[in-house]
Amino acid sequence: DKLQTCAAPCLAPSDAAWTRDTGQQGGEISQSENEAPIKTPATTYDDNKEPTTESNPSDRGKKSKRSATYGDKNLDRSTSGDARSREGFVEPFQGGSSSSSSRAEYRRSGEEVRGSNPRQSEPHLDTSTFALSGDSAHNQAMVHWSGHNSSVILILTKLYDFNLGAVTESSLWRSTDYGSTYSKLNDKVGSRTVLSYLYVCPTNKQKIMMLSDPEVESAVLISSDEGASFEKHPINFNILSLLFHPAQENWILAYSHDGKVASNQFFRFKKWAVMGLDRESDVVHIETRIAKGHAQYVKCRAQRCTEGNRQFLFPGYVDTNSLVVQDEYVFTQVTKSGRASYFVSYMRESFKKMKLPKYCLPKDMHIISTDEKQVFAAVQEWNQNNTYSLYISDSPGVYFILSLENLRTSRGPAGNLLVDFYKVEGINGMYLANKLVDNHIKTFITYNKGQTWALLPAPATDVAGNNLHCILPFCSLHLHLEMSENPYTSGPITSKKAVPGIIVATGNIGPELSSTNLGMFITSDAGNSWRQIFDEEHNIWFLDNGGALLAVLHATTPIRHLWISLDEGKKWDRHSFSLAPLYVDGVLMEPESDNHIITFFGHFSHRSEWQLIKIDYKGLFTRRCMDGDYQTWYLHNKGELCVMGEKQIYMKRRPGNRCMLTQDYSRIYSSEPCPCTAYDFECDYGWERQTNGKCSRAFWFHPNSVAKSCSIGQSFLNSTGYRKVLSNNCKDGGKNMYSPKREACRPRAPQGLRLTTSQGELSAALGSNVTFMVYLDDGDSLRTSIQLDFGDGIKITYSNLSRTDDGIRHIYRTTGIYQVTAVAENNQGSDSSILFLHITSPVERIYLSTPVVAVRGKEANLTIVVWPSHTRTLTFFWWFDNSSEPIITLEGSITHTFQKEGKNKVTVQVASGSTVMQDSKVINVKEFFRSLLLSFSPALDEHNPDIPEWREDIGRVVSGVPEEQLLVSLYSGLPTTAELFILPNDDTVCEVKIADLVLIKASREDLFHLSYCVCVSAPLVDSNAIHSGSAMLMLLSVVIVGLAAFFIYKFKRFVHPDEISSSEAPVVTPPGDDVDGKKV
Repeated sequence: DKLQTCAAPCLAPSDAAWTRDTGQQGGEISQSENEAPIKTPATTYDDNKEPTTESNPSDRGKKSKRSATYGDKNLDRSTSGDARSREGFVEPFQGGSSSSSSRAEYRRSGEEVRGSNPRQSEPHLDTSTFALSGDSAHNQAMVHWSGHNSSVILILTKLYDFNLGAVTESSLWRSTDYGSTYSKLNDKVGSRTVLSYLYVCPTNKQKIMMLSDPEVESAVLISSDEGASFEKHPINFNILSLLFHPAQENWILAYSHDGKVASNQFFRFKKWAVMGLDRESDVVHIETRIAKGHAQYVKCRAQRCTEGNRQFLFPGYVDTNSLVVQDEYVFTQVTKSGRASYFVSYMRESFKKMKLPKYCLPKDMHIISTDEKQVFAAVQEWNQNNTYSLYISDSPGVYFILSLENLRTSRGPAGNLLVDFYKVEGINGMYLANKLVDNHIKTFITYNKGQTWALLPAPATDVAGNNLHCILPFCSLHLHLEMSENPYTSGPITSKKAVPGIIVATGNIGPELSSTNLGMFITSDAGNSWRQIFDEEHNIWFLDNGGALLAVLHATTPIRHLWISLDEGKKWDRHSFSLAPLYVDGVLMEPESDNHIITFFGHFSHRSEWQLIKIDYKGLFTRRCMDGDYQTWYLHNKGELCVMGEKQIYMKRRPGNRCMLTQDYSRIYSSEPCPCTAYDFECDYGWERQTNGKCSRAFWFHPNSVAKSCSIGQSFLNSTGYRKVLSNNCKDGGKNMYSPKREACRPRAPQGLRLTTSQGELSAALGSNVTFMVYLDDGDSLRTSIQLDFGDGIKITYSNLSRTDDGIRHIYRTTGIYQVTAVAENNQGSDSSILFLHITSPVERIYLSTPVVAVRGKEANLTIVVWPSHTRTLTFFWWFDNSSEPIITLEGSITHTFQKEGKNKVTVQVASGSTVMQDSKVINVKEFFRSLLLSFSPALDEHNPDIPEWREDIGRVVSGVPEEQLLVSLYSGLPTTAELFILPNDDTVCEVKIADLVLIKASREDLFHLSYCVCVSAPLVDSNAIHSGSAMLMLLSVVIVGLAAFFIYKFKRFVHPDEISSSEAPVVTPPGDDVDGKKV
């Protein structure tokens, strides 16, 4: 797992999409234009079986599997293009809910009366139904509502073949009357065009972009008038995702796997420029993949992202898929030796290492939130397996403290981490989290941004009014906090900024969180008290700018009723929205609109067309709200009115008033700061909360160390062990024991000097630009000089540490191991740090140079020649015969004594970094032997490619006798030279006869030509000096000279250079004068 956001920002098609399954498995749902496609459970329909839902274990709080039976399959369907309107009836009841009309709490039971209109004074809904004709086979759809009081709705339906993995059919529908009727636009986009995705510009929702399926044609269709007309633009690559610019509506980044660039790099766009943080608006933040497991963080301008215009903002490589650009922060991760380090850049400044408590030892980290200039991170510590701990940072995101241990987590369909952590909208500092306590999952709440946590109080009664007798801490309320995977459902928990203090969630009452016996619960006072409103799961949305609640039963069975409450869930009115039961696939509404319209999507059966039911709920209200329709309420935490350092009074509509809210009315009535108390402070980094509530220093932390920028004559804020909760608005009341104290900077000797390379590597390529980074943990950095000795005779000195912030660059011109030394010094003392840097260059080839014949029991020199040459930066591994363990040296030569007579194999490997090259030779070991140096005609060099294979072949031609008697070794390089070795055949002295045979054979075949024989002067290499004395040597020499002279005279002939081909053997000549003016 890599450093990433738990809900990663993505590039998404359209506002949303819904899926129904028509017999195939799986389905895709896409969220808003700034979110990525996500998967939804597949509902499988079979003509002879009940429909079932295949759910991921983490879905909806691990709900049990549900099934339902269809009604009559021959159910009447609406006619194509026919819109049917009706008005829904109201059936109010108090308390809980149910989808069964036989329950006692309903005021009416049985079939509803159809055909009569309700009285105008009674609340009612206006509904109309439209069927998308011809799309019954389509199993996916995407929808866009322009919003801002626009009446245009676009729907893209498509048939996705899961076997082919492609879209095979599509239809585009458009409504201009808020969804009452729809027109098919296939002819406008091209009758043969198959559309795969629909995108919406976030800054101008009238601008629509659609992609055609690349299997048919690769094109982009763009509309600037909400789909009234389109322009088609062919493209020559396959778009996988799009990223719109946050301000420029005509700027879009496209990502494609085909987007390979030079050096086998892969680009993955992470973020457009953020206004106020990036200087140019066309800046893009990119992660480039360099090699397996390595990437770089690059920033460049979109139109000028060539090699020379890229900025590498992180000094070194980062882990792949670890770059996160979110709000004011940029995060990345670097793993070395199995341990990950995490880095953060705040406000686009230089990266700093994120500081967790020393012995946290994180295995994994995920960014949860960066709201309000603070980082919330889920960290899996070294001793955790299935849980994570919640850590919160200071404003720059560097120093983290523990907030809550053992958070419940799960994995989404795509393997992404899901953390049970929820930010309550509309209330500053209020969060909910599910924590593992003694093998039980319990829900906790905080009102001060994680400084303190408490269990949720359970309702006093259930939905039927029965007393529950649930007493803290043994029994409490537990809520499911997962985010909805379907953008057309509300999810298990809902809150809204426009309705502060109201939270609606799915949960249960008892000792722990459960996936059974679930009900719906609501709080109207920000979690201080709760009520149960339904005894079954429902999807609940806020209507009328938060003034009303809409509830729809969460079930796989068809339904035809919905529930609406105007008094914060105390009373619910049941309304009928469909003549026939409908399988509801989703609900769409435009939250920032005053049109009071919602749309239900679904189908009557798995073979029916998509049914779109428009519901206008404006008839629920009689007028717009006036000043007298509102009331105030105080935010508090168990009676304590100071929450996040201030007293806040909110305004809301009086429950039960049937008046419409306006978008611009103020929710906060008044706000007054409170004096700071211990409740407004958390323990600072390096300090831990004790049982008495006070913060004390951790055993590993040294509080006397101050910022390195603190210099004599300056002052700094020294922590007292506490830090104020961010976004807390309390007011310091003069003397405060918790606030940091200002102290004067004291002269200090430099301590903790660290020297590293920017990439953290201890090796670099020859000629590359090596960047050294110098860090000082403690000391007066402004008055401390830094001297850096690069180890190659070059030194450099800086007057203070601040001048080295960008690193110190140096280029090495020769290979070797260099001792790099940094020294920090001021008038109080000094400190030093040493680094040994290996400068290497790639090994192109090697050659093992050994004697062909060696004397048994005597040392032989073995040398490995390396191109290009290296100085003590290579490792050599030597194997002799069948030895299992090599001899390892740092030098390319070695001496070895062979004890076994015969053929001995020598193998050497040369290791340079991750590159290993090998060469082998066979050495004949004898008791004694004779050798003779040979030289060849210069004409032969024209045909000498100087490779081992050629030398071996020429050597065999020269010898011409059994290898056990005569060996010829040709040396590499020019001019061509060789050495002839005469080996003994037995214990007798027969070297002369062997030499005679060699020369006679060679001369008769016209392969060799000796001008005169100097071979007698060849050195005698005999291991037994006593065996042949000086007399014997002289006699043998005379005989050899005579025989050689005779054969030269008898058989000599000149070989013209033109007659020598690559297939001919060279002429062997000893050193001497030429014949007829030519050397042969």
